[in-house]
Amino acid sequence: MSKLAQLAATASAPPCCPSLTDRELTDEEAEVTAAMFKALGDPVRLRLFSKVASHPEGEACVCDIADVGVSQPTVSHHLKKLREAGLLLSERRGTWVYYRLAPSVLAALSGLLTTRD
Repeated sequence: MSKLAQLAATASAPPCCPSLTDRELTDEEAEVTAAMFKALGDPVRLRLFSKVASHPEGEACVCDIADVGVSQPTVSHHLKKLREAGLLLSERRGTWVYYRLAPSVLAALSGLLTTRD
């Protein structure tokens, strides 16, 4: 597991950070948050993340989300980057890998950008 994945896995729930208007981020929070946004900054990764997030069953087989206009090895590379950033979780079932959002990741990212009163 990469250092980044370890940081994302050990961050308190929700898995990221407080609102940017609450207080300054710590070095660790900034590192985790930057990695998440960096991973989502690629159009192919953002599409893959969106496909998993919007999948009706709450998780998606790689066979169902690989149609993003790039080769299968490139899809696997991008999914790995999303996992390393703490955005996706994966589980192998037979020959297929299934992906789902990491718990509370959307709430954490939206909470980061929300103004608190």
